[in-house]
Amino acid sequence: MEHNEIALEAQVSRKVMATRLAVGLAQGLLLYWLYAASRDVAWPATAPYLMVPLLTVLLILPVLLVSSLGHLAPRQAATWLLSALAVLLALALHDVWRGANSYPLLSNWDNKPVYSPSMLLVFFSCVFFFIAHALVMAGAQDGKRIASYNTYFEVAWKLAIQLLFSGFFVGALFLVLHMGATLFMLVKLKFLHELLENSWFNVPVICTAFSCAMHVTDVRPSIVRGIRTLLLVLMSWILPVAVVLVTGFLCTLPFTGLTALWETRHATSVLLFTAAVLLVLVNAAFQNGQAIVALPLRVGARMAAILILPTVMVGMYALGLRVVQYGWTSDRVIAASSLLVASSYAIGYLWAAYQYDTWLRPLAMVNIFTSFLVLAVLLALFTPIADPARIGVNSQMARLAKGKIIASKFDFRYLRFEGGRYGQAALEELKRSTGPDAALLQREAAAVQALDNKQRWQAPVLSTAPVSVAANMTVWPAGAQLPASFVAQKWDAMQDDRKPECLTSRNGKCDAFVLVLGGDGKQQVLLVPEQNAGQGRLFAAGADGNWTVVATPRYSDIACKAVMDKLRKGEFNLVDRPYKDLNVGGRRVEFELSATPEEECSKIR
Repeated sequence: MEHNEIALEAQVSRKVMATRLAVGLAQGLLLYWLYAASRDVAWPATAPYLMVPLLTVLLILPVLLVSSLGHLAPRQAATWLLSALAVLLALALHDVWRGANSYPLLSNWDNKPVYSPSMLLVFFSCVFFFIAHALVMAGAQDGKRIASYNTYFEVAWKLAIQLLFSGFFVGALFLVLHMGATLFMLVKLKFLHELLENSWFNVPVICTAFSCAMHVTDVRPSIVRGIRTLLLVLMSWILPVAVVLVTGFLCTLPFTGLTALWETRHATSVLLFTAAVLLVLVNAAFQNGQAIVALPLRVGARMAAILILPTVMVGMYALGLRVVQYGWTSDRVIAASSLLVASSYAIGYLWAAYQYDTWLRPLAMVNIFTSFLVLAVLLALFTPIADPARIGVNSQMARLAKGKIIASKFDFRYLRFEGGRYGQAALEELKRSTGPDAALLQREAAAVQALDNKQRWQAPVLSTAPVSVAANMTVWPAGAQLPASFVAQKWDAMQDDRKPECLTSRNGKCDAFVLVLGGDGKQQVLLVPEQNAGQGRLFAAGADGNWTVVATPRYSDIACKAVMDKLRKGEFNLVDRPYKDLNVGGRRVEFELSATPEEECSKIR
């Protein structure tokens, strides 16, 4: 009897493997078809309401099917996959409707009308369905809507390790294939090398190999469990190091202040990442709540659970400052959503840390509750409920209407390239503007609408109206005036990438020093941009009267605050170089003093 049961299990396993390989192969062939259509700009790549849902579904749904086989009953699997399909279609259709013109998954070659889901949608859909699939699989295993925490732990970590090692398997497979291609190239055989250059081969092989790895890791649960245990133990011993570092950082804030932190402009993302690391490491030590944990790890986990809240609070304060100063944008809405989830973890973990007699047992309840919160937040972000583009566009338009930002400083490009359909509607509204800045708003809205995706990363030119060079300059010494020919010159026509932005853009501001550095008594102009001293340039008029860049000050000198302060006050004089230059075959060899820039700057009083 026992022998027959083993044989039956082996037969079932073979059938499941064959089905999984077939699913992987079908996924690869269909994905190649879509890839080829996008490359050739052919149907269905030119039909957004077909291409985007197809690509989104084919990237995620087959993986859910492969993972479900052998674990969910046919009726359960059908119900779950149909529900997942409905959610994927809703998210993808909304992505098309809102205008997925920022960070598409597939590039638009030559700016042709090829459509694909946004990378944000694909990434967060993977996060959503990883959590949802783990919840469904655990519930099916326990036969309950809400499974036990131990089952959630087992299922979620098994799935994570399966995905990790399946990706590793695909990478290793192609490494071996490329090694074989190189070996055959040694004897002048190019067939394998040419084969690996074809997407019709690579895409199906990737998907089939991934499905094969998912099956192998699924039928070897003891191996996966051993890898998981080793991984969690290693990660848990990183926890004390993380606790010391985060504690040290938080303790320095009362002494250093927060100004330096905000000047980085990415404090919120760093703090969110720090909170996420603490969360992962705490759970690596906690595991399913039943593991035997060494005393240092128990203390470290409890301290880390307490540290998450102040870390998140500093991140919330950082984001709040940016929103007050510059309003909401898509990135800030996503950051705020992440902080909402992080604060749920932080409050729950703080509560659990104070339950001294339970060894953080309440973490199980917090983790389950927050998993459902993450699903709700993601659904809100990628549907009209809390679309980041809608919130961002409304915020920026409200700031403009209330005078919190002047029309000349308004970011029209944000509306065009990150606002989706909401941004396009806002630009149309600006084209119908009335009031004192109506002409500027109408002109800039029309100009930015004419830009294509290729021009997204090009430096913006705020207006087609002439730039007032004199208005962009703060002239030194006080009371001096720029040469009339310098102000009158057509800087837009000057083909020189070294010229500072203050000569061609209303956004650029420079300190302008009128100097006489040569022996001929003629004036030169030293321009030092306020935001980037490294672009300082010395201009002089040539024989034809045109001003050009003739020299560049050493960055370490011009970036020294004390030097700039002295220059503005006029506290300087002209001196000869301490050592003359060499003329070697028409090339000048200069000698610099051996002191470091910091030492030279520190000597200035």
